[in-house]
Amino acid sequence: MKKITAFLLLLILPNISLARDYVLPDRNPFMGTYQEQIAFGIGQGFDTGILLPPPVKPVPFYIGTFQYSQPTSFFRIPARRSINVSMTLGLDEARGWRWQDFTIPMAYLTEDIALFRFNRLYAGVGAGAGLQAEENARIGSKLIFQFKVMFGYNLSKKWALELFIQHFSNANTAEENNSYAFYGLGATYNF
Repeated sequence: MKKITAFLLLLILPNISLARDYVLPDRNPFMGTYQEQIAFGIGQGFDTGILLPPPVKPVPFYIGTFQYSQPTSFFRIPARRSINVSMTLGLDEARGWRWQDFTIPMAYLTEDIALFRFNRLYAGVGAGAGLQAEENARIGSKLIFQFKVMFGYNLSKKWALELFIQHFSNANTAEENNSYAFYGLGATYNF
């Protein structure tokens, strides 16, 4: 958890001085001038739940996500607030876990912050909190916290693609906290 917090601070702090460049609403890299966004994403699970160092051992565990967002700002840095509904899907046993036992729906609120924008490319980080439908042996509570790092490419004013690394855990609020990690691809539509 300390590594993730330090990583997020290192990414955000240098960009606060650039906030004045993002005051105009058309400068929001996530949404441009649009006021609403929907996104769909899919991801491949990895056996380690931490983001640093990046996970490298894929397992038969997947995620599908629907996200509804609106633009906002975080200390004048462009951002988006989102309502997310996700479903994890475990298909088999691997590395000592019965991944099918972790097929669980989740709902959570997030805020993503744009770190930089260069032409059509952008990068951001996000954090959020929510609930999974049931406790399990991997995350021993219904309460979950989410961290996300994303890289996006605006195909047009309305469409974008995003690559992401996503982490879910209970932030040590319960005894079991083996967490989930996913690499994924998403598509966003602004309207």
